[in-house]
Amino acid sequence: MNVYEINQIGERIRDNAYVGRGIVVGKSKDGKKAMIAYFIMGRSENSRNRVFIEKEDGTLITAPFDESKVEDPSLIIYNAIRKLDNKLIVTNGDQTDTVYEGMKAGKSFSDSLKARRFEPDHPNLTPRISALITFAEGDFEYSMSILKSADPAGDRCNRYTFDFEPIDGLGHFLHTYVCDGNPLPTFQGEPERVAIPDDLDAFTSEIWNNLNESNKISLFTASIDLSTGIADKRLINKNK
Repeated sequence: MNVYEINQIGERIRDNAYVGRGIVVGKSKDGKKAMIAYFIMGRSENSRNRVFIEKEDGTLITAPFDESKVEDPSLIIYNAIRKLDNKLIVTNGDQTDTVYEGMKAGKSFSDSLKARRFEPDHPNLTPRISALITFAEGDFEYSMSILKSADPAGDRCNRYTFDFEPIDGLGHFLHTYVCDGNPLPTFQGEPERVAIPDDLDAFTSEIWNNLNESNKISLFTASIDLSTGIADKRLINKNK
């Protein structure tokens, strides 16, 4: 096994009906940009009834597509991306706000997440996945976290944090599930190593075009120029 192998993200998600929600963070091949992606998928009508909306301050939210069809908003409507000073917080749930408030109060990324557990959606016990990107001195570093159940009953929570120094052309991909199933099998191991291109449109297309057509819902990607801080963004909603 080559521990330094870098996979194409399209190959990681192609022919996989359900990887759930996913976060990708990495550095462009030319070393000039930070690249991020966040996508959501859904199997139920309630979960599929969503869109991404970006607010004026850069906050990315999940919102109902048809408010009349909302059944339970508790785990599907949240701030997915928020900016705090020189940091970007990306998560698959309302722990975005937990991290934001915790770090604003002086806590670290991992300490902020100690207040949270996996989602209470038995029997799936969906893990909470999060990322923090910190920009400084023309570069960045990033951390990723997963909070997952330690047992089938959901009595205990295991918390894992991974800290990365960026490498040109390399990113890390963290998602909630291994594949489809009942219950859904939780993601295992370290965030997966994936190739990061220079071109944002190519990055966006590779993810969107390889996600399962029936279950994909929305995708947000961004490329942040490390010398200027200027962000180029793409947002795709299946519901239009």
